[in-house]
Amino acid sequence: MTDPETPALYGDDAYADSIIDFITASPTSYHTAAEVARRLDAVGMTEVDECKPWGADLPRRGYMLRDGAVIAWLLPARLEAGAGLRIIGAHTDSPALRLKPSAAIERDGVQLLNVEVYGGPLLNSFLDRELGLAGRLVTRSGATRLVRTGPIARVAQVAPHLDRSVNESLHLDRQAHLLPLWTLVGAGHHDVNTRPASDAPERYLCEQAGIDPADLAFADILTYPTEPPARFGLHGEFLASSRLDNLSSVHAALVALESLAREGADGEPKAPIIFVANDHEEVGSGTRSGAAGPLLQTALERLARSMGVADDAYAALLAHSVCLSADAGHAAHPNHPQLHDPAVRPVLGGGPLLKINAQQRYATDAAAVAAWVRACRAAGVPSQDFVSNNAVPCGTTIGPITATRLGVSTVDVGQGLLSMHSQREMCAVADGPLLARAMRSYWLSA
Repeated sequence: MTDPETPALYGDDAYADSIIDFITASPTSYHTAAEVARRLDAVGMTEVDECKPWGADLPRRGYMLRDGAVIAWLLPARLEAGAGLRIIGAHTDSPALRLKPSAAIERDGVQLLNVEVYGGPLLNSFLDRELGLAGRLVTRSGATRLVRTGPIARVAQVAPHLDRSVNESLHLDRQAHLLPLWTLVGAGHHDVNTRPASDAPERYLCEQAGIDPADLAFADILTYPTEPPARFGLHGEFLASSRLDNLSSVHAALVALESLAREGADGEPKAPIIFVANDHEEVGSGTRSGAAGPLLQTALERLARSMGVADDAYAALLAHSVCLSADAGHAAHPNHPQLHDPAVRPVLGGGPLLKINAQQRYATDAAAVAAWVRACRAAGVPSQDFVSNNAVPCGTTIGPITATRLGVSTVDVGQGLLSMHSQREMCAVADGPLLARAMRSYWLSA
């Protein structure tokens, strides 16, 4: 069955346009959560306040936000015996530079931004790239305002004339070499001389957001590359962008969820459909909006109670449940073939990856793999295995954390990338709609 109102599910061009718009609207996790909410509103889903009790009148097609995280659900009218939850989990954050408080430093006639590294980026990918500032401002009353600038800062690389070794042994000190330049001292463009230099960035952002700087309690601000996503390649088959890890997964799940939400009365889900996009995966997930926190567990308990399921019946519901942990993975790199497994070599454009690791850095288990295989087969989607080279350390995902917290059978999957954790990652356009169709099939309990 196709959904004519969701062309991104079935066409590479429509999908590319959709994900480009999505990434452009989502420079930070906070903006991502807001953009997901906007698109869910557009297909008739209802926002629910987590600060209020959830009763039997809870919307069966709803969502909630917490900071930079989102949980959305489609619930059946009646929960059948033996049904389990169909969960897809992803994350909204990506490596970046994060502003420190009182962020401005003046040196050699330039005002720099004092930042710290968020996550594990390719540090050299910040160099000579126009950066914007984006995030959230919170006032003393607790009100939150999202903010973003255009290209306003740049981490300038040293010329080879001044460092003859730079092309042989580039070393970037995280404190000394990664401070973005953002204005000239005394230039007057931001009235730098009329205010304390240390709080000039925060004051500028308040002005942009229409907030009295005196009312600012705190600012969660990160850099983002302002160069828009772009297709390239002989046939436009590649997409280059920031934040493909992991907005490629968030977007695919969102497209699948939009399709199911639009179908509405055409058919009820066979089992509760759950989508969670956690924050802070790149720094370990140990926050109230991260996968290691109680966000998903608490929301599932509340959703279950709204369906009349509690105590031992809730434990049985979890025992029947499956989680699909979606996070970007590594396609084989043609310039560095030795870094990949010699036999298992997933390629760009070959379909989503099934990620497997003996040390359980991925939570993939056989029962959940069966659900993934059935979903891919029903959707006509190819799936590629991924394992690491034994001599190359393996990353991890929210999968093991979610499996540990909930005890649900879990499978780790994702879209293959090159240049992961760069400020300009790349993927094959065709892999996006394939992942979205497999997710939709999985949610339909194929």
